[in-house]
Amino acid sequence: MERAGRLLLYVEVPVDPMSFYGRTAVYVLLFVWGWHFILMDHAAVEAGGTAIGQSFMHRVNLVFHEAGHVIFMPFGRFMNVLGGTLGQWLMPAIVTGVFLFKNRDTFGASVGLWWLGQSFMDAAPYIHDARAGRLLLLGGFTGQDSPGSHDWRNILGDLGWLAYDHAIAALVDGMGVVLIFTAFAWGGYVVYLQYRNRDTRYR
Repeated sequence: MERAGRLLLYVEVPVDPMSFYGRTAVYVLLFVWGWHFILMDHAAVEAGGTAIGQSFMHRVNLVFHEAGHVIFMPFGRFMNVLGGTLGQWLMPAIVTGVFLFKNRDTFGASVGLWWLGQSFMDAAPYIHDARAGRLLLLGGFTGQDSPGSHDWRNILGDLGWLAYDHAIAALVDGMGVVLIFTAFAWGGYVVYLQYRNRDTRYR
């Protein structure tokens, strides 16, 4: 337990004041932005899209979503389709791990965890839409127009779980909320520790 605490709560000593204030500003930004995502309704589909789908982060996640399809292509059709969502989840998970284990940057790792939570929430509307097929997909058509192009209709259909799309979406969205709240708590405490260990020569 003590070893885990040293890993998760490590801060350099002393902390450069500019680094501390920069991280504080990033934390406040992500805290406000995170609440913006938390308060969104993942099930609200209007005019072929959702509010979360119009966000800047959706465009970031989309790059890794499409890359995931390519990366998982050698593992068969099912993994090729699922690989899109796995790709957008794996990238922030890798970023979190690199910051934590390689760079020993616990604040950076908390930002990676925030991104992972947001990416879970980003996938929830797509899952929720599996049966309805109302979301506008990357090619400019909806799942109703081209059912075979909707990742989650294919995934849940193959598993025989299509009737549970709303429940699975709510679960994924809830996991995203938990991850973002965890990132809030982790990042906030790391910033507090950095405040306590900041270089006092510049005060």
